[in-house]
Amino acid sequence: MFGLGTVAKVLGEVRRDVSAVHDRDPAARGVSSIEILTTWPGVQALLSHRIAHAMHDAGVPVVPRVVATGTRALTGVEIHPAAKIGPGFFMDHGAGVVIGETAEIGRDVTVYQGVTLGGTGFATGKRHPTVQDNVTIGSGAKLLGPVTVGHGSKIGANTVVITDIPPNATVVGNPGHTVRVDGRKPEGPDADWIHLPDPVADAIRGLASRIGALERAVSDLASETGTKVEPPPSEADVRPLRPVRGNHPAGG
Repeated sequence: MFGLGTVAKVLGEVRRDVSAVHDRDPAARGVSSIEILTTWPGVQALLSHRIAHAMHDAGVPVVPRVVATGTRALTGVEIHPAAKIGPGFFMDHGAGVVIGETAEIGRDVTVYQGVTLGGTGFATGKRHPTVQDNVTIGSGAKLLGPVTVGHGSKIGANTVVITDIPPNATVVGNPGHTVRVDGRKPEGPDADWIHLPDPVADAIRGLASRIGALERAVSDLASETGTKVEPPPSEADVRPLRPVRGNHPAGG
């Protein structure tokens, strides 16, 4: 039932959510809790969801959906009333965030604008992601299907996650590749997306290194047998695809 215990639980969750903003949003320095509640769209959307979710669990018909729809219109954040969101959740900016019906989010999770926790296909049952505690999800990331993102993981901006992610991993790319940052296990809402590793670039560098080693081996073998081998092309041999005419397209 939707009683005093439910109200007390919602108020406790809201206090924890506001505290998360103070802890993780540099723009909240020196800002009062009242100002955060009245001017932070992500907090307003989360407050509305807390209320809608409590009514949904209490079996209240229609109203939770109406609250969710109104919240989407006002804040640009769409959260299904049935979605389970733990305490300390922080949406920075919030615009464009979508969280589906069977999504489950743990404690102290941080997401940035444009994040989607969505489903795939038309199957019923559990079809949205499970995000464990202390996870950070970068702007525009898409988590699709009933995948599990392990504790302490980081999802890079615009990453598409379609498989389970182990704890304390960093994931980048489309589809997402699990990587590490300097061999360390990242933890907490670190938003340094610039220095994330690039697995595609690493693979290309590995191939280039292997090709160089093979060319040297072929050259050594040719020297031993007296066979003439054409030298590999250098950067000076690379020709532009088309002649450049007129002003630079970027100006200057």
